[in-house]
Amino acid sequence: MWVRKESTMEYHLYLSLIPESLVVSMLPAQEFGRYLAVGTKKRAKEQAIYFELSNDFESEYFDLPGAIKLCTPHEDGQPKHSVYVSTYRVLEHVPLKVIGSLWLVTSNGLALELKQNPLPAKTEQIHHLYQELCPVHPLIASTLGPSEFCNFITDPQVRVSVPKICFLDLRLGTVPEKSNKSDPGDLPYKNIKHLWNCMLELTEKNKTTKTVNRVYSPRVLYRCIKSGFYVGDQHTLLYYPFPSSEEMEKKHHRWWRWAQES
Repeated sequence: MWVRKESTMEYHLYLSLIPESLVVSMLPAQEFGRYLAVGTKKRAKEQAIYFELSNDFESEYFDLPGAIKLCTPHEDGQPKHSVYVSTYRVLEHVPLKVIGSLWLVTSNGLALELKQNPLPAKTEQIHHLYQELCPVHPLIASTLGPSEFCNFITDPQVRVSVPKICFLDLRLGTVPEKSNKSDPGDLPYKNIKHLWNCMLELTEKNKTTKTVNRVYSPRVLYRCIKSGFYVGDQHTLLYYPFPSSEEMEKKHHRWWRWAQES
């Protein structure tokens, strides 16, 4: 856990992904996630996904000192839950070296911490389905592996690109040779035939990417995550592996049960 101290008070820095924002809070990571998901008063429940940021993060782009100055306890002594630093072009201006643990929070406030790991070995898988989370969030079919996909999306020479990208890969099952042979199995994706058509088009037209949905909901189907989450630019790619269903059942049973209902 990274903590930023200003005088005798402790502060935490978070990069929220849905929606994209930089937040200063007096709450530690788990409590912050519960606050984002369910709030302090009865309201609609929401998912939350955010990174912890290193306590040595400094920036000329963001007014961190000003936000920290406002992050003081309430009159009754309760900690300040959040002070928003920025809600625009945040990931672009956060160095990858200060990004720490990734937290996934269910709609009822249960938090799961994912830590960085070395990138997974390349596979011979031909088709991939990527959900971009930040700063844009379309659903993309691709023949590129995660590293190659990140390089492509952040390449300034490409007509449409972004400086940094955070995305996850989703389970696909077996892509059929013809779309009318599709069998979604336990996959809950809407319009599965359109998804298979996009995958088939990649092969038939020798394309590397195909937009499945231009404005895809930032809400994540946790039970459909394949290998995990990625965040990177042209030079670096950070990887946060998602536990297998077997590991979830053994080590994170309560979170996993609620996540499948989210």
